[in-house]
Amino acid sequence: MSTFKELIGTDKKQQCPKGYILALMDTLNVINGKWKLPILASLLRGENRFKDLLDRIEKITPRMLSKELKELELNSLVERKVHNTTPVLIEYKLTASGKDITNVIDAMIGWGMTHRKQVITKD
Repeated sequence: MSTFKELIGTDKKQQCPKGYILALMDTLNVINGKWKLPILASLLRGENRFKDLLDRIEKITPRMLSKELKELELNSLVERKVHNTTPVLIEYKLTASGKDITNVIDAMIGWGMTHRKQVITKD
């Protein structure tokens, strides 16, 4: 199957294959929301304790962070490890699938920085 860029670069009248749309919807369902991408980006940087994530991601509440981490874990992007210590130490890390999203996040950051500059200088 060709990439989306290859597909739209050829024949503009050609319909987008249903599989592409379904894959895009699946991706959006997994990373949808205000907090999931910042959490994934923070985990990519190596922050792996709950408190580290809470400190890094501005304005997220502990309750919301917990909820989002559980959803990311259910979708196999994040793995939760509980260490048998006192006090209990809980660490989060990206799964192989979670690491695969690195290029997507990098592309989104690049696009966002370019777009922000264009919007700010548009006058």
